[in-house]
Amino acid sequence: MQPSNPYILSIDRFRSERNHFDVIIDVRSPAEFALDHVPGAMNCPVLNNEEREQIGTLYKQVSPFAAKKLGAALVSRNIANHLESSFIDFPREWRPLIYCWRGGERSGAFTHILNRIGWKAMQLEGGYQGFRRTVIDDLDQAAKDFSFEVICGMTGSGKTRVLHEIQKLGAQVLDLEGLAIHRGSVLGNEPNIEQPTQKGFETALWNAFQSLDKNQIVFVESESKKVGGVHIPDPLMETIRSGQCIELRSSTKTRVSWLIREYHHFLSDTDSFKHKLGLLTSRYGKVQIAKWEEEIDAKHFESLVEELLVMHYDPSYQSSIERNFPKYSAEKFVQLDDDGDEAFAKSAKAIMAAVKP
Repeated sequence: MQPSNPYILSIDRFRSERNHFDVIIDVRSPAEFALDHVPGAMNCPVLNNEEREQIGTLYKQVSPFAAKKLGAALVSRNIANHLESSFIDFPREWRPLIYCWRGGERSGAFTHILNRIGWKAMQLEGGYQGFRRTVIDDLDQAAKDFSFEVICGMTGSGKTRVLHEIQKLGAQVLDLEGLAIHRGSVLGNEPNIEQPTQKGFETALWNAFQSLDKNQIVFVESESKKVGGVHIPDPLMETIRSGQCIELRSSTKTRVSWLIREYHHFLSDTDSFKHKLGLLTSRYGKVQIAKWEEEIDAKHFESLVEELLVMHYDPSYQSSIERNFPKYSAEKFVQLDDDGDEAFAKSAKAIMAAVKP
């Protein structure tokens, strides 16, 4: 049912019309925004973190009326600041979409003022909570609608790189590690970049699916349920694991060379490298960890990486793949000749040729 208020955009219309707006404005506090937000939204809080806490305390300890009086004063002042600092030069044709937590008073006040000025501002029905329900529902539906071709391969075989090459060739790709900002192992965190929150990761997944066609196969690499600190939603994980599989195989020499290139930040930040290896102490013991630290100090990176592959990563790979990906077959594979650009492009073409119906 269409909302009676002409300035309210229903969540159903949001799916198809969100790109019609010049900007999406999230008026929640910076702390709320940091946890998750609509993709591409800018944060123009009408209450900052401290003010939001202050109003909440006043609401509980004094009265809703007292909270609304102070809240109105703070919100009005902050909206005025945003108008002067960010929007004063925008033309009459500027068209923003605005949302808050529930699509209530914070976004309502901002939308009302912008419309009174003369801009055609709209307020998102249900606010962030409505958007969040959409993300959950759409990801559940995507798990039912999409089919996946899974690129398997041992650590360092170059799965992510070949996935990007496949994308260059025009195929559909879902880069789970890219969306999670993590490479999926104990050493997998990206330097100086925080992972998204779980909600933020799910929003990134939702956004990725918006540009994918459910009638075409999607290439994805084999992953554990958790990618660093975030987990892939269970229905989606089950669908991916039931997909057809093809393995990317690389020699140990190639894998060592590729990993040293990909994880070069550890070669310069050896303290971080040691810290990450220290997380494996309970599994391998202090003596083995000390031995690996000595190899780091001696800059024997090639031998160290090979030993980590042989001791830590490789032993569990085969049993894990066969247990979690029932359509995996050791006979269906593509060989990566080396870690050069031409070899990755060649392997990508071979994988696409192998999965054509």
